[in-house]
Amino acid sequence: MPPRPARAFAYVALAYALAAGAAIAVAALVMPAGTAPWLTALCADLAATLVVFAFSRAANNSSVIDAYWSLSPIAIALYAALGPHAAAGDRTRKIVAVALVAFWGLRLTYNWARGFEGLHHEDWRYVDLREKNPRAYWLISLIGLHAFPSALTFAGSLPLLFGLASSRPFGLADALAAALTFAAALLETVADQSLHSYRARRARGDDDATLDSALWRTLRYPNYIGEIGLWWGLFAIGQAAGAAPLWTGAGAAAITAMFVFISIPMKRARLASRRNVNAG
Repeated sequence: MPPRPARAFAYVALAYALAAGAAIAVAALVMPAGTAPWLTALCADLAATLVVFAFSRAANNSSVIDAYWSLSPIAIALYAALGPHAAAGDRTRKIVAVALVAFWGLRLTYNWARGFEGLHHEDWRYVDLREKNPRAYWLISLIGLHAFPSALTFAGSLPLLFGLASSRPFGLADALAAALTFAAALLETVADQSLHSYRARRARGDDDATLDSALWRTLRYPNYIGEIGLWWGLFAIGQAAGAAPLWTGAGAAAITAMFVFISIPMKRARLASRRNVNAG
């Protein structure tokens, strides 16, 4: 009998609470005074990821990590805004940036939560990796399903660690960057809601249900486009502040490449496989 979702939620919540504790301990007690903020945040993020991995391994389910990547950028944004290195940063920029990241992250976490079936269910991509690499699966999970995505979201958040320490007054460039970020988060929100409604209709037995909203008819993958836009929006916030180096755009570029060359091709292959099965 599958475990009750409430117990599964409690398990994931405990994993994340201990992960947060590990991150705080590393940042406050382990890292030497004067360490670069980005390095402190990176080590804290790594410690948290390893704690979540331990819970994934114990549950024999890599999907324990799935909500981590929508929550960790909120923690990074808060550290970027409230850390001692950002004491002189413009207050308006801090409030706007944290609010935008929180809106995106909490909404995405809610989207995960309403589709969470419990620890008996694992993401189909992880299942596929497990079946193809049974002996090396947990090493692959540690590197490819836990550490690598965490590194991507950390890299995407880097502009905030520089930008929110800027004392430059919030201006027109900041407002435009914030508008881009909000528009991307809103696009992803609308796209995910349309997709959720479609899946709910299919689950109720509506075989004629189609994903034919105006947004999905116009754009091929609006949820992915919104996600990509969000990270470029954070880069724009760092640039508008005049404090984030250009190389901090590498995170947004890497996330874009991941969607273009990995996520979208995998999605297309899965859809094609389902069509072939249904046709047969």
